[in-house]
Amino acid sequence: MFKKVALGISGGVDSAVAALLLIRAGYQVEGVFMRNWDSNYELGSCSDEKDFEDATFVTRKLNIPLHKVHFIKEYWNDVFTVLLHEYQSGLTPNPDILCNRYIKFDSFFKYCRNNLRVDAIATGHYANTSFGQFLENFSETESVRLLQPADKHKDQTFFLSQVKQFSLRRCMFPLANLLKNEVRRIAKSEGLINVANKKDSTGMCFIGKKRFQDFIEDYIEPKTGFFIDIDTGKVVGEHRGLHKWTVGQRCCLANFKNPYFIYQKDIHRNNIYVVSGTTHPALWNKLCFTSNPHWIHSEPIDLQNNNVFECFFRFQHTKPLEHCRIAKNNVGLTVLLNSNLRAITEGQFSVFYKDGECLGSAKIKEICHNLNYSEPNK
Repeated sequence: MFKKVALGISGGVDSAVAALLLIRAGYQVEGVFMRNWDSNYELGSCSDEKDFEDATFVTRKLNIPLHKVHFIKEYWNDVFTVLLHEYQSGLTPNPDILCNRYIKFDSFFKYCRNNLRVDAIATGHYANTSFGQFLENFSETESVRLLQPADKHKDQTFFLSQVKQFSLRRCMFPLANLLKNEVRRIAKSEGLINVANKKDSTGMCFIGKKRFQDFIEDYIEPKTGFFIDIDTGKVVGEHRGLHKWTVGQRCCLANFKNPYFIYQKDIHRNNIYVVSGTTHPALWNKLCFTSNPHWIHSEPIDLQNNNVFECFFRFQHTKPLEHCRIAKNNVGLTVLLNSNLRAITEGQFSVFYKDGECLGSAKIKEICHNLNYSEPNK
């Protein structure tokens, strides 16, 4: 049923080995390199020229075609513009989750199906589905579930938690059952030297070597405000824009015994409330409220019946899963964790798991802070 597969080739080791495994499994593979940022016109810097060279090396080595496709307009409209708006609103967005939802599993999927006439797509993500790594369990009549991969340390289901059924149903994850060190070993043994030891890409690729705070200033005008100590109400410094800071981040203010960390941003007064010390209790919370969730397979039965649903939670992909209870409210979900977590952040995604399955996610809209803080003493 599935013969021709389009694989996103990034120029990294993961997509290279994914291509190799697809070929070994007998599929006709079409490599596709996505260019999502235009460094000729925008102020950021992307490594896509070097990545395209590496992608070309891989596809020549494996003797498969490589298509270069631009999704610059789509990325700007669906990801970067949203990112800017949320930063201006005092939130901390997650562009990787947005990119997967709108670009890799929407624009890319539609392009490959309509223009390359493929039967399915594939990526080098560390993830799996109930249909199997090569869609060997595909069913026309069932919905697909997103599952965690063998490598729990590299698990990327967090970033796929907003992906829709129509593309996930026809997506292969060839690395589902491999550990990262095995992927690198396979690349070396097959002579894919250019990418075998290449560092994993992290953060926002278009920023390049710039600091985030310098990059974002090119797009959002600086606006000076105060850093205010919530315990004393005193102004302890000045900032040049709410968008440059996120909850839990250290702000380097001179002449204080203990370092200060971001507690909360006040968009109306353009002030940032800070706390002294990274273990300050204000940074630790266990209750948050979200927007309407996106469920990958279906809404859990308990929630359909307006009952409390028990599962696991994370809002950062590198952090351990935390047991939680969730319930529906008028605008989304109420999430109560078993333990306090540090720096839960508005704008990030609350991602839910149970029994090895990534159920879906919802954007965090509000954190329950059980503290009263002082107005500034200037």
